[in-house]
Amino acid sequence: MIYQITQYIKFLFKSTNQHGVHSPFVYDLVTQCFYHKTNYEAYNAIFNYRKALLERNTKIKVEDLGAGSRVMKHQERTVSDIAKKAGTTRTRARLLYRLTNYFKPDNILELGTSLGIATYAMHSGTPKSHITSIEGCPNTSAFSKKQFKIQGAEHINIITGDFNNEIEKLSSNSYDLIFFDGNHQKEATLKYFETLLNTANNDSVFIFDDIYWSEGMTRAWEIIKEHPKVTITIDTFFWGFVFFRKEQEKEHFKIRA
Repeated sequence: MIYQITQYIKFLFKSTNQHGVHSPFVYDLVTQCFYHKTNYEAYNAIFNYRKALLERNTKIKVEDLGAGSRVMKHQERTVSDIAKKAGTTRTRARLLYRLTNYFKPDNILELGTSLGIATYAMHSGTPKSHITSIEGCPNTSAFSKKQFKIQGAEHINIITGDFNNEIEKLSSNSYDLIFFDGNHQKEATLKYFETLLNTANNDSVFIFDDIYWSEGMTRAWEIIKEHPKVTITIDTFFWGFVFFRKEQEKEHFKIRA
């Protein structure tokens, strides 16, 4: 926690808003997506989905295959506790909606379904897109599948299994957006990045959750930034955005989103 607080203070000193951005691509993304003020009607459906989870006391036996939770150490957890302590917040759910609504990706890959708040937010932003979400815990996966069915959320395919095994099977596919939100460890993050690098096209975006989770995660983020195929990165502190646009000069941004 001390590490994150220290890094956040540094971030505040180094970050900017749209006025410090000279790239037209990034400027448009920041002004038309990050800072867009429209109160979309779809937000209500996302918030209701999240609210229902926060009020649910059903217990799930969770199998953590990644870094696990810093807050919840008990294997059996209530849905409400998971949603409260590890689920996607309202602010980030709104941003995920705007991102998928802005980019309109045809194919999305998510590493870490959990209770499906982020998944549902992305689906709401682009209902016709195909979303593949991988979840390591069989019980959590089964629970989320039921929730999507109840919501009538089509085009969401949940794969249950270990990320290392499952992404190998998907490495020949093409994805327009990948949300890395399942294992907050340096070596695992770098391995997932390298494995899925060939699935990216010129307009793809990779989004890494919790890049300041630990010193290891921050180091992984710095290594990813320097990869020769990466041209633009945006650090919003809680997420790291990676782009592969060959027509752009390599540049790194820190944006308060």
